[in-house]
Amino acid sequence: MLVTGSSSGIGLATALEAQRRGHIVYASARRPESLGALLATADAHPIALDVTEPGAAARAVEAILAKEGRLDALVNNAGYAQYGSVEDVSLEQWRRQYDVAVFGVLEVIRAVLPAMRAKRHGTIVNVSSVGGRVSIPFASPYCSSKHALEAISDALRVEVAPFGVRVVVVEPGPIETGFEARAREEVSGIMGRTGPYSSFYAGAERAMVTDFQRGKLPPEPVARVIVDAIEAERPRTRYAVTSMARLLIPLRRLLPDRFFDAAFRRSLKLPDRA
Repeated sequence: MLVTGSSSGIGLATALEAQRRGHIVYASARRPESLGALLATADAHPIALDVTEPGAAARAVEAILAKEGRLDALVNNAGYAQYGSVEDVSLEQWRRQYDVAVFGVLEVIRAVLPAMRAKRHGTIVNVSSVGGRVSIPFASPYCSSKHALEAISDALRVEVAPFGVRVVVVEPGPIETGFEARAREEVSGIMGRTGPYSSFYAGAERAMVTDFQRGKLPPEPVARVIVDAIEAERPRTRYAVTSMARLLIPLRRLLPDRFFDAAFRRSLKLPDRA
């Protein structure tokens, strides 16, 4: 099993859970020395992988295949969140978000598929988010990249099914990781600028801490869902994790756009007109 983004959070918890259940786990990170909790285990298999570096995924997969002869599961977890309004986030920041969360994921998927097709067996788990189904104002770079991942997963699931490869999407809600801290770092420069949206960011930050973080879970329950899906004879196509995800995702299908527009305006304390 290859797990990307394993230095902390969901990736680390997934690698540890899979190891506990007896899987051979190759845990990747841009800097393998950051895999402290995994390096402390006797059966750790750290591997360097920056998903945005051309050719890095192919080299990592080749190294795993050379040692193991097969690769039965991939967990695409590497990612981060770029927040800010559509207009305030620079095109460079938009591209970096997609380089990690979309194009980086594609690089790894394309690297593992030949071996999985050859064995007529494999499971690809793409870690999305409730934001992949419910787009949140001032988080559109992150949410749209997860929307793209959801669409890729839906197409891929049908394309690779004849080869015995399963594709699963996991959609966590708020999780207790270092994810939000990095997101605040990414958006700090935007929030410090004066502009047409600057007066809205205080409300957006408050909502992120309160309204959008209710029912937060540690990463371990998500890890258990991921490994359960890999071990399942017939996994579900999607797993929503946390009460927020299980509530919001069905509601988004049932209720009209304007209902959610109004709900977000109230939560973010946005005026009808600036």
